[in-house]
Amino acid sequence: MLQSEKGPSSSVPTGSAPASTPPQGFWPHGWWKIMEVRIGVIPLPVYLTLAAIVAYYAVAKKLPTEICMMIGVMGLFGFACGELGKHLPVLKHLGAAAIFATFIPSFLVFKHWLPPEVVKSVTDFTNSSKFLYLFIAAVIVGSILGMDRRVLIQGFFKIFVPMAIGSILAAVVGTLVGTALGLGMKHTLFYVVVPIMAGGVGEGALPLSAGYGEILHQGPGGLVAQILPPVMFGSLIAILLSGVLNFVGKKYPSLTGQGRLQPADGTEITSLQQEMSGHIDVVQAAAAGSTAIVLYLAGLVIFRISSGWGLPLPAPVVMLFLAVVLKLAHVIPPRLQEGAYLVYRFFATAVTYPLLFAIGVALTPWDALVKAFALPNLVTIAATVLTMTTTGFVVARWIKVYPVDMAIVNACRCGQGGTGDVAILTAADRMQLMPFAQVATRIGGAITVTLALVAYARLHG
Repeated sequence: MLQSEKGPSSSVPTGSAPASTPPQGFWPHGWWKIMEVRIGVIPLPVYLTLAAIVAYYAVAKKLPTEICMMIGVMGLFGFACGELGKHLPVLKHLGAAAIFATFIPSFLVFKHWLPPEVVKSVTDFTNSSKFLYLFIAAVIVGSILGMDRRVLIQGFFKIFVPMAIGSILAAVVGTLVGTALGLGMKHTLFYVVVPIMAGGVGEGALPLSAGYGEILHQGPGGLVAQILPPVMFGSLIAILLSGVLNFVGKKYPSLTGQGRLQPADGTEITSLQQEMSGHIDVVQAAAAGSTAIVLYLAGLVIFRISSGWGLPLPAPVVMLFLAVVLKLAHVIPPRLQEGAYLVYRFFATAVTYPLLFAIGVALTPWDALVKAFALPNLVTIAATVLTMTTTGFVVARWIKVYPVDMAIVNACRCGQGGTGDVAILTAADRMQLMPFAQVATRIGGAITVTLALVAYARLHG
C-alpha cells in the first residue's frame, strides 16, 4: 500500500468522517490490475505479446532455435495447457493440469496441428540441451538440502520396503490378470508388466528391447513397438492415481505429510520457507544452482567410468547420492541450503509446465500410447499400477510413514522415467518428493530390467 505524502498533522481527527479516496484512473492502477492476470506465471499482456511473436516467426517459417525463443515457445503452450487443466471441474483435482500439459501436445503433434517449425525446434532443443536433467538436478538438490537430516536418512531406508513388496505384488497381480484375459503369462510378464516398472523409456524400454533382441537374435525395433505402449499408458494411469491421492490428502489431512514421508518434530524445509519469506539472497541461489550443476556433471563422469566397468550408474542417481552425502556430512552451510531451496521453488513453479510441454512434443509419441488401448492391455496395465500404488498406501502404516506420500512414491515406479516423475509429482503437487521418486524410478527400474533379462535369458536358453 502506498503511504500518504502528508505529515502527521494531516491525520483525520477522531470521530470525524474519513476523507473520501479519489477515484483511481485506468493508468497506471487499472493497467496494473490487468498485469496481475496471469497465464501460468506470465502476465496476460506479456503472454499475448509472446503469442504474437511466436505466430509471426511460425508463419514466416523461420522460428529461431536460440534458448530465449525456446523458453518463450514452451512457456506459451505449456502454461496454456496447464491452465486449461487447472480450471476443469473435478478433473482439476485429479492431476488434469499435468496430464493436459503432457498429452495435449503429443496429440497435437500426432494430428499435425502444431506448426512443423514449432515441433522441430522444440524437439531439437529438448533432445540436444537435455533440459530435463537440468530441471531434475535443481529439484533434487534443492529438495534434499531442504530436508531434515533424520527424516532424510529414515526416508531413504524406509521406501525400499513398500517398493519391494509393491513390485512383487504388482508383478504377480498384473501377470495373473493378463493371463486371465488371454494375453498369455509370458507375454504379460515380459512385455506388459515388466516394462511398466522398468524405469521409463531410455533407462527401461530401450535396454529391455535391446536385451530381448540379443537373446532372441533379432533387431530391437519390433520389440520397442511392443514394449513402449505399456510404459506410456502405465505412466498416464500413475499420473491419474497421483491426482486422486492428492485429493484424498486434502480430504483427510492426517494421511499425508504434504511432501514429507514421515512425521517429524519439525523440518528444515519449513524453517527455510519461513526465513525466506522476508528476503531473497540471489548470490546464495546462484551458488546453489552452480552446486547442483556440478553434482550432475560429477554424476556424468561416474556414469562414464562405471559404464566401462560394465555396471553403468545413471547420472541422476549418482547426483542424488552425492547430494545426500553432502547434506549428511554438513558440507553445505545453512545459507547455501536456503539458496538451494529457492532454486528448487523457482524450477517447480516456473519451469514445470513448459518442460511438460516439451516432453509431450519430443518424448511422448501419441501413436505408441494409442496402441495400448486394447481392453486386455488396459485392464492389465491398470491392475499393475493400481496394485503398486495401493501397496505403498497400505504398507506405509506398518513402517510409520504417511500413506498418501508413500503411495505417490510407489506410483513413480510405474512412471515414464524422469519425465514421468515430473508429471506424477506435478499432478500430486508434491515436487519435493523428487529424490525418493528418482530412487524408485532409477534404482527400482534398474533392478527390474536386470532381473527380467536374467529370467528371459533362462527361458530361452
